[in-house]
Amino acid sequence: MAERVRVREITSAEGNKLLGIVRRGSGSVVRWRRAQIVLWSTQAMDVPAITKIAFTSEDRVREVIHNVNTDGFDSLAPKYAGGRPPKFTLPERQAIKKIARSRPQDHDLPFSTWTLSKLAEFLVAEGVVDDISHEGLRVLLREEGVSFQVIETWKQSTDPDFEAKKNRILELYAIADGTTRPKKGDPTVVICMDEFGPVNLQPHPGKRWAPVATG
Repeated sequence: MAERVRVREITSAEGNKLLGIVRRGSGSVVRWRRAQIVLWSTQAMDVPAITKIAFTSEDRVREVIHNVNTDGFDSLAPKYAGGRPPKFTLPERQAIKKIARSRPQDHDLPFSTWTLSKLAEFLVAEGVVDDISHEGLRVLLREEGVSFQVIETWKQSTDPDFEAKKNRILELYAIADGTTRPKKGDPTVVICMDEFGPVNLQPHPGKRWAPVATG
């Protein structure tokens, strides 16, 4: 039987440091994920159990625990720590935007809504990006025109052609944004008819817009 892998005994100061990293949830997502794995190991969770809730591989969990046991808490930080935060290429930004506009169920995830932390963790786990901070993700989504409210909740459609229609809409948005070249037959101008202003500016029953002067 293989030897059970678990983190070495840690001090109270180290335990507080782990809790601080996990609770704060700021900065590097890689560091945050590694701290979570180590914290779960200190709570006597075995590798298969950690793997299940961390949505990663057993090899990855063992690697994180072995590194902490060998090199200490410095191994929690990504290799570029202390340097400039990572910059994202156009394909990476497009991939992030596409996933943010998808549903977690589309990726076989056991939850129905995205949060910044869940989305960031998924992007790193899937290798879409090497690392990203929660605030960096928030800024990137804002720059790409995806609001946090949009990625936070979804309403399930009963339309059997929903996926095809959704993907087509995303293609049209990409054409409008200039991130995708129109193919043969695609429009060069995209007008969104489903977008409207604040509710208090919409006509109410029994009321009409003010008449336009003609004289």
